[in-house]
Order: sequence, then structure tokens, then C-alpha cells
Amino acid sequence: MISLKRNSKTGELVKATGVTSQKFRIYTPNQNKDFTLSRSRFDDFMTCERCFYLKVNKGFMSPSTPGWTLNTLTDTLLKKEFDECRAKQIPHRIMTKYNLRDLVPYASEKIKGKNGSDKLLLDEWRDSLHYGIKHRFKDTNIILQGGVDDVWFNTKSKELVIADYKSQHKKDEVSQDTYFDDPYKEGYQRQLDYYAYILKGMGYKVSSDAYFYICNAKEVDQGFHGKMLFDEVLIHYKIKTDYLEDEIQKMIDVMNSSEIPNFHESCENCAYARQRSVIDKL
Repeated sequence: MISLKRNSKTGELVKATGVTSQKFRIYTPNQNKDFTLSRSRFDDFMTCERCFYLKVNKGFMSPSTPGWTLNTLTDTLLKKEFDECRAKQIPHRIMTKYNLRDLVPYASEKIKGKNGSDKLLLDEWRDSLHYGIKHRFKDTNIILQGGVDDVWFNTKSKELVIADYKSQHKKDEVSQDTYFDDPYKEGYQRQLDYYAYILKGMGYKVSSDAYFYICNAKEVDQGFHGKMLFDEVLIHYKIKTDYLEDEIQKMIDVMNSSEIPNFHESCENCAYARQRSVIDKL
């Protein structure tokens, strides 16, 4: 899509530079200062090393896209439901439906907010923009960071269970047997692996069981009539973190190199940039 840069407050058009003005977001190879890498940046690395390098080391900015406001609203409403159960320490209805009676929403510790009032630590874990979950990778200056949708608690094993909400529309029935058949779901799986790795690094006991709470919009024959109906499906996922240390180390090695990685032959961003460069030289 073609995107025009606008002032985030006024909506007025402003000059697009293609690079970030926030210098703290740009990494200098072999710098000593701590540098935070989000889960999305790790996913960028796993998708295309060149695009990752240009974002992190050169400050390149991809064209912006509209926010997923409907998905965000679904997340917000689900969090309200789970927070009601969290306060009472009772299973949510989806847990009961899938006979996961040992699970309850994780209550977490209470901490002091900026205004001095009590709040749950989980509230900070969810806030990826300002806080999130964080863990220093080994003895490096790289801080791994991410924001969880929710964390549940297994009352029997005393382990944290990572949960992620996903909103979608698919005509086919959502099922455990076929959910991970789509190639892009690899990113979903990495997402939960990454969160589990960080929480383990923070000293928490994390279950190998994780869940995607899928809200699949139903296409009904009767029409829209001012409302949408959803099927709610819980998809089980087995956490895998063994591969992450090697991949994270490779990512850091790329960041500390002065060489820009080669184009990924399947990367559409790289292909578009190559074609634009050809036209610009004519």
C-alpha cells in the first residue's frame, strides 16, 4: 500500500524521511550501551536479515500501516473478562469449556504505579510500549523485550502458562489439527517461544503448554445487523526455546557486523527496493 506520513497528533501531512529521528533506536556495531530488542525485531531477523539490519543499524522505517483497531478491541474485551476471573482466581469460561480446570488467570505480584496506587505487575508485562517483560541476553548489552496478551497459572504444577489472543475470519473451521498448517503461523509460534524464554530468564517457572485463544468471525447468512458473531477456539501449543539462544546470538552477530546482509530472494520489501533503485537510476 502507499502510505503518507502524518503528524500523529494533528493528522497533518509531514515530510517523510524514511529513517527514524529517535537515535536511541539505532544500534552501532559493538556499542557498549544497553540496547533493547523487541519480539517484533527478532521476528524481522528470522524473516529477512537485510531488512532487520537496515531497521536496527541504519534506522530505516518501513511504510506505516493502519492500526488493527478491531483486533485491538477484541483483545481489550477479552482482557476485561480474564481480569474479572483473575480478581476472583477462578477459571475463565474457555478454560472450563476445554476442561482446563487447573488453570486460572495469573494474579501476579502487586506493585506501585506512578501515581502511588497498587497495580498488578501483569499490567506492566502487557504494556510493551513502556514496560513489557525484559531479560538481558547472557552477558551482553542486549535486552530482550516483549509484551504478553495474558499469562495464566497452573495451580497444580505452579507454572506460568502463556496465552495469546488472535482475531481472524476464516470460513473453514478452526481446529487443532490444521491451525498450524499456514506458513505464517511460524511467527505466532516464535512469539510464544520468545515470551517463554524471557520469562524463564526472569526466573519464572514456565509451562511447556501454551495457548492461542482464537476468535474467528462467523459469516452468517442473515446479514450484519450491527453485530458480529465469533467462534471461540483454544489452540494448544508446545513451547520450544532450545533453538532461541543460537538464533539470538546470530542476530547479535549480524548487528555487530559492518556488512549489510544480502537480499533475501523471497523478501518482497527487498525486491521492491531493488526495482525502485533501477527506476531511480534511469
